[in-house]
Amino acid sequence: MLSKTINKINFKEMDLIVYLLLGALAGYLGGQLMGKANSILVNILVGIIGGMLGGWLFGDLFSSLPSIGSFSLGGLITAVLGSCILLWIIGFLQKK
Repeated sequence: MLSKTINKINFKEMDLIVYLLLGALAGYLGGQLMGKANSILVNILVGIIGGMLGGWLFGDLFSSLPSIGSFSLGGLITAVLGSCILLWIIGFLQKK
């Protein structure tokens, strides 16, 4: 039964799952680096938005690092850096 379910999942769905997990991990790591404790949903949102921000700021800076399928070490580093920047901006705006 489980193998039939796994066989029905295509790569686009797996990519989405990987992106959500990487977003959660990047948001969590960014929160830990910035001293912010957030819920899993906030971690996912911060990680995904931070990944976009990091990709926009750093472009292909870490693209030469190894990747396995949808997972990229460079993408994770970029998302964590973007998450830290995003959390810093949010913290700065909340102080005002």
